[in-house]
Formats: sequence, structure tokens, C-alpha cells
Amino acid sequence: MKKADIVPFFQALQAANPSPKTELEYTTPFELLAAVLLSAQATDVGVNKATRRLYPVANTPQAILDLGLEGLESYIRTIGLYRSKARHLMEACRMLVDLHGGEVPHDRGALEALPGVGRKTANVVLNVAFGEPTIAVDTHIFRVSNRTGLAPGKTPLEVELKLMKRVPREFVDHAHHWLLLHGRYVCQARKPLCWQCQVAPWCDYRPKTPAPAAASRTRP
Repeated sequence: MKKADIVPFFQALQAANPSPKTELEYTTPFELLAAVLLSAQATDVGVNKATRRLYPVANTPQAILDLGLEGLESYIRTIGLYRSKARHLMEACRMLVDLHGGEVPHDRGALEALPGVGRKTANVVLNVAFGEPTIAVDTHIFRVSNRTGLAPGKTPLEVELKLMKRVPREFVDHAHHWLLLHGRYVCQARKPLCWQCQVAPWCDYRPKTPAPAAASRTRP
């Protein structure tokens, strides 16, 4: 993607969705952190179903610890890999209580030190909860960045660093959600919906996927 195409690319995404938001449900930085931790290799819909039951009972690090491991597992067992995620979340809650007074730290290093929290999760929390200009690269953003030519790279970190260089500052705050939602609903992995893509004019992907032919109607 040419540098001159980047601004109209993001202007088109902005026009289609002026105020993008995460589809994970949360009300506090800790609820967001826990939801993102639980969302690895799981859908936002599935995580929301579990947290709707969990958060009314326990939505702070101490309350999660008070549940105990088996109690926590009983609320999130519908999520894939729930046993390992429950252990990570319990260990993260213990560190939050012991080291940070039960609060989510506004610091990348401290976030990444928490069990189950990698760079992507830390970036989501920093961006969504604290308004930091970061871009978390998940599978959708990795695919869109490479397919469109916006920020091609072989690893999520390489893509992230290129995005931070190429995305104009005016779009950085919402770039994560615009790219993620575009990848989830339009620029899909198996067959991108190019015929209804807002940014197709600036995308390097060739050949563009044609619209499916109307199904022929046959009479019985």
C-alpha cells in the first residue's frame, strides 16, 4: 500500500464506524484485562456469556481469589482451555493484589509480567482502558495488515511496529478496532468479502474476490 493511500484507507474505515469499540463486555480495567485473557483462542461471544455470569459474583482480583480455582472454573468452563486460563487468571489476580494493590497497572512491563498476559493483551488494555496509542495485533489484524499491504510482516511484533510507523497519529487510537472488526466481518480469512469492502480501492490484494452469483431459482 502506498503511503498516500493510508489516510483515505483509514478515513473510509472511520466513516463506516466512527466510534469503534471492543465487542468484549467490561466496565472496569480489570474486567477488560480478565476478558482479554480469557479470549485467547475463543470468541468474544463465548467469553461474554461466561463473564455475564462471573462478573456479578466476582469482578475484582480479590473476589476472584476468594472464589478459588474450582469456583472460577465453574464459571468459565464453557470457554476453550478454561483450566489453564483459570490458573493464569488466578495467578494474575494474586500478583495484582500483592504487587499493585488490586489495581491494573498502567505500565506495559507490569502488565506483561502477569501470567497469561502477553504483548497483545497488554496493548489492548493500554489502548482501550487507558487510552494509550497502541495497536494490538491479533490474527485478524495480522491478516488485514499483510493482505492489504498496509503493514506486511512475518510476525505480530513486526506488523505492530510497522503499523505504529505507518498509521497517522490521528487514527492510532481506534486503528486496533477498525482493523480487527474489518478482518472479522469483511476481510475474512477464507474468502474476503471484497465486493462490499469500504477500503477496496486502496487495498493491494489481488485478485479481488467477486460477489457470489445470485442463486438460480428452480421450481419443484
